[in-house]
Amino acid sequence: MGWKKYYEEHKTTAAEAVSRIENGSHVVLAHCVGEPPALTRAMVENADRYENVTIHHMVRLGPVDYATPGLEKNFRIEPWFSGGNSRAAITEGRGDFAPVFFHETPILIRAGRLRCDVCLVGVSPPDANGFVSTGVSVDYTHQAVHTAKFVVAQVNPRMPRTMGDSFLHVTEIDAFVEAEDDLFEVAPPKITDVECAIGEHCASLVEDGSTLQLGIGAIPDAVMLFLKDKRDLGIHSEMIADGTLELYNSGVINNSKKSENKGRMTVTFLMGTRALYDFVHDNPAVEVRPVDYVNHPVTISRQYKMVCINSAMQVDLMGQVNAEAIGFNQFSGVGGQVDFVRGASMADGGKSVIAMPSVTVKKDGTMISKVTPFLDAGAPVTTSRCDVDYVVTEYGIAEMKGKSLRQRAKNLIQIAHPESRDVLKEEFEKRFKEKL
Repeated sequence: MGWKKYYEEHKTTAAEAVSRIENGSHVVLAHCVGEPPALTRAMVENADRYENVTIHHMVRLGPVDYATPGLEKNFRIEPWFSGGNSRAAITEGRGDFAPVFFHETPILIRAGRLRCDVCLVGVSPPDANGFVSTGVSVDYTHQAVHTAKFVVAQVNPRMPRTMGDSFLHVTEIDAFVEAEDDLFEVAPPKITDVECAIGEHCASLVEDGSTLQLGIGAIPDAVMLFLKDKRDLGIHSEMIADGTLELYNSGVINNSKKSENKGRMTVTFLMGTRALYDFVHDNPAVEVRPVDYVNHPVTISRQYKMVCINSAMQVDLMGQVNAEAIGFNQFSGVGGQVDFVRGASMADGGKSVIAMPSVTVKKDGTMISKVTPFLDAGAPVTTSRCDVDYVVTEYGIAEMKGKSLRQRAKNLIQIAHPESRDVLKEEFEKRFKEKL
């Protein structure tokens, strides 16, 4: 059977496709911008059909309507990353959080330790040879397609065709729903003086010829503002956002010094605006590959001068990092932080940076120090004290590797907010019997 005939015979409506999801199934949604909104909408609209269906995903940008109170008998969520649209369901008991390193996600799906009966995925229209692209999401999405017993694809003409390992033949998919939806977009954030100061400190650690991992948000974008005088930078990152485009178009990022995948930016997913999605469409300068390759610490370690920059919610005086929770309440997830911290530490000339504002400012104006004597009760250690290399705030850079606990604490107090230092000094003096 030719691929065109197969495709035509397997086209259906969203409602009919999701009606084939069996009770008790575990459904994996394509990651982030790759999620298929027509399919998730249809699933919620037909909630009465289901009983005890568990839904898994990492970053989710669309509404999590299947976790609405009242649908507990129909759906339960078990995300591998918590966000603003899923935190309440986890806190209120309509779901559970499963911690996992990003690079291990497809490995655990492949091994059956993360169950995947059904995969819902967004793809581009098929090309002349019958291949569709998952475009903005390869990460764990491809392994979910290969593992699931039933795969439904929303064929969306707005999905870019990306190079690398993003392609699936139509015969690998069980049902196709043609539906055009705008891809979710994340606008560039506003950058304050605090982020600018952090960005300048981080950029000072980046040497010419470095390969970078940067995320999305005000701090990564601020870092890029101070990289314009660098030369021959490369990208090996779990994702890129719009801020990367200016440095690429100006020639600062040319990927010429990368040890692996020279000449190309290597990522596992994309999240930004339509400008980014148009840039990556049919562009061989960007390759999108599975996360068990991109984020594997061994892969990362092969890049000369690998520099990774990640964020944190708290760092204690020993250098332990909590990047994912407020006490017992799961705020985000492990993501790829530890993947890159460990990979960069193994790389020749590698550096890892934890960058954060010195304080969190609450709505009432109260400031909470992010450099703290102890992590909050119940909060996890995302990145261990032995893994942490540099910590950066707007007040400077604290070096951690090779430093004693006493020296680590001194270095961290120096980059804490001035109004927080007295409390930190008091704890230091109690702990180390030395006057600061």
